[in-house]
Amino acid sequence: MNKFFERRYVIAGIFITIFLTLLARLFYMQIVDDHYLIYAKKNAIRAFILYPARGYILDRNGKILVQNEPLYDISVIPKQVKPFDTLEFCKLIGIDKEEFDKRFLKALKYSPNTASPFDKQLSPQLYASLQERLSEFPGFFVQPRAVRSYPDSVAAQFLGYIGEVQDKDIAKSGGYYRPGDYIGVTGVEKEYENVLRGQRGVINKMVDSRNIPQGSYANGAFDTLAVAGQRLTSSLDIDIQKLGEKLMRGKVGSIVAIEPSTGEILAFVSSPTYDPNLMVGHERGNNLMALIANNYKPLLIRPIQAQYSPGSSFKPLSALIALQEGIITPQTSFYCNAAFHVGNRIMHCDEPHGNTNLTHGIAESCNTYFSNVFMDVLNHNGSKNFQQTYTDWKANVNKFGFGVKLDVDLPHEISGFVPSAAFYNKAFKNTSWRSTAIISLAIGQGELEATPLQLANIECTIANHGFYYKPHLIRAIGDKPITKAEYLQKNYVGIDPQYFEPVIDGMQQVVESGTARSSKIPGIVMCGKTGTVQNSHGKNHSVFVAFAPRENPKIAIAVVVENAGQGAWWAAPIASYIVEKYLTKTISRPQVEFNRVMNANLLPEITQYQLKGKPAQKDSLKKLKADSANRVGPIKSAYNKSKTNTTGKYLAAK
Repeated sequence: MNKFFERRYVIAGIFITIFLTLLARLFYMQIVDDHYLIYAKKNAIRAFILYPARGYILDRNGKILVQNEPLYDISVIPKQVKPFDTLEFCKLIGIDKEEFDKRFLKALKYSPNTASPFDKQLSPQLYASLQERLSEFPGFFVQPRAVRSYPDSVAAQFLGYIGEVQDKDIAKSGGYYRPGDYIGVTGVEKEYENVLRGQRGVINKMVDSRNIPQGSYANGAFDTLAVAGQRLTSSLDIDIQKLGEKLMRGKVGSIVAIEPSTGEILAFVSSPTYDPNLMVGHERGNNLMALIANNYKPLLIRPIQAQYSPGSSFKPLSALIALQEGIITPQTSFYCNAAFHVGNRIMHCDEPHGNTNLTHGIAESCNTYFSNVFMDVLNHNGSKNFQQTYTDWKANVNKFGFGVKLDVDLPHEISGFVPSAAFYNKAFKNTSWRSTAIISLAIGQGELEATPLQLANIECTIANHGFYYKPHLIRAIGDKPITKAEYLQKNYVGIDPQYFEPVIDGMQQVVESGTARSSKIPGIVMCGKTGTVQNSHGKNHSVFVAFAPRENPKIAIAVVVENAGQGAWWAAPIASYIVEKYLTKTISRPQVEFNRVMNANLLPEITQYQLKGKPAQKDSLKKLKADSANRVGPIKSAYNKSKTNTTGKYLAAK
């Protein structure tokens, strides 16, 4: 009996404990913690997201490149929607009934009880007319947003654009992004998304039966403030950026200018370009589709995504490697009679240059001179060691940033291409190929490819006598300058400083009295190199690279104008105007000549091959075939299978 009574007390104690625990929990839920009151009244409380303003983007002098302006999104909670005049609603926001049904079904499938986007980026005027009648459309509400605005409508490919998040973005964000949010899609907007986006806030408001806000809930105790994104200061100079885009109108190509002493990118022109304001507003989707359909590919970021044979702009680099290897001296001469024999074929110069040394060879862009230099470099260790010699030559070229990514602070950079010995072994189907089979590399043609950024970076290396700083586009985040170690490190290319002077002498003569003499800038010593790059799908590409002034260089530049002919015709004058504008803030040469360059329409004809959306194929070793014809076909086909080119293949140099 005693045991029975003991168990009774234990059981009673357990029940009393459970009862007191539940009572305490109910007291906490109903009296102490207001969160549960919110959940109980969620049908009368709505959380309004406060979207932060994205950070502004400025040029190097503090001028605004990107700012924000207010637009409005319409969201819907399907379960709260009641019968209303659908046609009138469609008329107000500018859609038809079919589109309304499509969007509403999408929102319903996403969640009947949760808000989801219905229409985006309404103008303030459209919002004003809708807001007056919003109570007539239960379940719909307006969400203010800050979207991008571009005061000068420049640097579209550099800045990039924002767009609605995709499912993959939401999944990767760890819950930060929600359907209807915006995210950087390309350019700086994508690369610096985490800095620019800021932090969302929330306001909890009471709403009545007609979905109209009636004031804040709990005096804002559960609200949070939005934190604006941080401001970015870019390295761009908006004045030469605007000038570059003006000069490249009606042309396909690119301009990249860099400050040699820092690696900061001063101009980043991709042409054709587009007005970045087209990527904002109600017509954004239609505008984007039009840009995608444009055969000249304005969305392509040509400074880092287009790749070209460097042509004769490669010759100074080739000379530096030969000088460092001890294969030539500045006094080494070769005789040019305007024809260099390669097997059973002839490589031509525009004119006979006679007995030509290094400086004169650069100034007059002598193909004969640099073909001899290239063969001597590759043959000096004998035929048995040829593969290793070529591999060493390739490694030296790679040190200059050719064939490797420079890791600029933008997404989707490509590396260009310097073929390996293994590539040629596969192309020729043997290992017995020699320098005559790849002689086109001597003048920057054949399989060599570089981006405009890489071409400009080479000029920084020459200007600095043997090193470069990593190119970059952003100088500061907020008020703090970027001091990354990688931006302060000198990247040496393995060439002694003494060997740069004779090469630079030749580059100065290019502008003073050589192939680019018509682009000489009064009062400024500019050192440069023209390039005329053959293109089997149209006219040659016009290339010019340079830096200025010679002493204490302030700017290095590369200009590529596709299908425009010789480098001296178009690329050189464009570069000279950019250089003069940056260094002197003015352009002193005749306006009529400036207008000739600016107004020239050099857009290449869209061929049927390009219209099909296929990449232009390689045409390597055309006119410079190896000794045996059976070697030419394999190298072309092997290259076509291994690489994709956006611009066509070219072969010849000047």
